[in-house]
Amino acid sequence: MDSQTVSRHTAEPDTPTAGTLKPNALGVLGILFFVLSAQAPLTGIAGAAPIAVALGNGPGVPAAYLVAGLVILLFSVGFVAMGRHVVDAGASYTYIGKGLGRTTGTGSAGLALFAYCTIQAAMYGLYGAIVSGLVASHTGLDLPWWVWTLATMAVVQGLGAAGVEMGAKVLAVFVLAEFSILSVFALVTLFKGGGPEGLGLAGSFSPSAALDGAPGVAVMFAVASMFGFEATAIYGEEAREPRKTVPRATYLAVAVVTGFFALVSWMLISSYGASKATAAAGRALESGDGAGFVFAPIAADFGGWVGDVLPVLLATSLFAGILTFHNSANRYLFSLGRDRLLPLRMCRLNRRHAPWTAGCVQTALAVLLVVPFALAGKDPVLTLFSWFSGVAVLAMMLLYLLTSVSVVVFFRRSRLDTRPWNTLIAPSLGALGIAGAIWLILANFTTLIGGERTAALWLTLSVPVVMGLGSVAARVRGRAVAAADG
Repeated sequence: MDSQTVSRHTAEPDTPTAGTLKPNALGVLGILFFVLSAQAPLTGIAGAAPIAVALGNGPGVPAAYLVAGLVILLFSVGFVAMGRHVVDAGASYTYIGKGLGRTTGTGSAGLALFAYCTIQAAMYGLYGAIVSGLVASHTGLDLPWWVWTLATMAVVQGLGAAGVEMGAKVLAVFVLAEFSILSVFALVTLFKGGGPEGLGLAGSFSPSAALDGAPGVAVMFAVASMFGFEATAIYGEEAREPRKTVPRATYLAVAVVTGFFALVSWMLISSYGASKATAAAGRALESGDGAGFVFAPIAADFGGWVGDVLPVLLATSLFAGILTFHNSANRYLFSLGRDRLLPLRMCRLNRRHAPWTAGCVQTALAVLLVVPFALAGKDPVLTLFSWFSGVAVLAMMLLYLLTSVSVVVFFRRSRLDTRPWNTLIAPSLGALGIAGAIWLILANFTTLIGGERTAALWLTLSVPVVMGLGSVAARVRGRAVAAADG
């Protein structure tokens, strides 16, 4: 094996060394909880499913989740193959650098940070609005949304500094809670034979149902719901036996997420009846409570108490996603510091061997992204959440596309792995599928962010601008480092 093509971070020492994240800290399940929390399952179902049903292909939405899952699975084959030879907290940007060159790789690092920080900021907006409403309704304490958001930033910073194991334990509790209630609802509905029109298998999965209405919109929201699964590779350095753990966690995450979203959305539609689901989703959106489309049938099955519990679980779902993206972004910053693309202070670790400086910088970035919306008095859901979630999905899809192309180039050049399916066919098919998803996102971007055309234009342009600035900044930094060393 060519040692020049393999990351210097593939070693698995028993004790931490300077500039190295804590090894052997996570197993398959630990990594899986980080990935599932990034998906924020309840947020994805309650937020995306009503829009996808109302504006997309109606009862055919479950098929859209299967299509999105297939595309992500094809992408994962090459992603996993690359991960066997490169283990680094920089993950995608390191992979892209190996295949497409250092300049493209560092530009994509900026893109990845942009995606993680904006999706986290988006979640902070929705989280603040939900928590503010919950506290006001239960205690009468009516504080602005940004108060709860800023307080939570401090909590997230503390949990990130406490170490990756602590984060995994917290996430496990939250993820299991939201997964449990949605899964039980889906299984109960399935075993009792569905709703008023039965299970409606053909109504949701037949070709005619899948292609009805605007299937592109449904696929777009389905892809958006799977944001963050690539985090499996980010934790490779902290995983036990990363060459085994990361592939298993990646495939398991894709399978679980795809099956979960497809099953739950199918049972939601079945609970209304395929012929009535689209109208029900439309009414929920018109009333300003899209989540009611999801919460109503669950409450009908389990009782009114669910109406009190689900909003709380929605808040914890968002908190879990926020913590996950904090950890992902600070590991990117850590990796960039170690590669000397950012100041070396960025890879300073605390006593628990967690990224300390990088974590502080990530929290500062969150404050800078969120506070302007608070100062301007903007609605945190209609602007902060809608705008930043849309641009984050676009940025991440571009990152996936570049990663797929880099996998093909890397293995054609290095010949470290000559399996055609793993290194050429699947990554190429995945790249085509992701390119199609990007086209759908661009064609429907105004819908994705809530109908602001001017905002859509500026947000779309921000993606290539950020990547370009990342490449330029890396070149400037590289010259400065070379001059200092010379």
